Amino acid sequence: MTWVDLFPVIFFPLKIIVLGVGMFFSIKWHHDQDKKKKNEADRRNGVSVPQDAGMRTTPAID
Repeated sequence: MTWVDLFPVIFFPLKIIVLGVGMFFSIKWHHDQDKKKKNEADRRNGVSVPQDAGMRTTPAID
């Protein structure tokens, strides 16, 4: 077996993983930007917004 035979076996799963992670963070970034713009617009319009609204990265344990 040469490296040419193993190339698709190694490259394609790696490619799918890298693109999947990139897409996840791209969607997350756009979602966070929309949330940030909404909070800023609410603040400008006088709507009370808590400081940590939507910014938690871990679930709250009460």
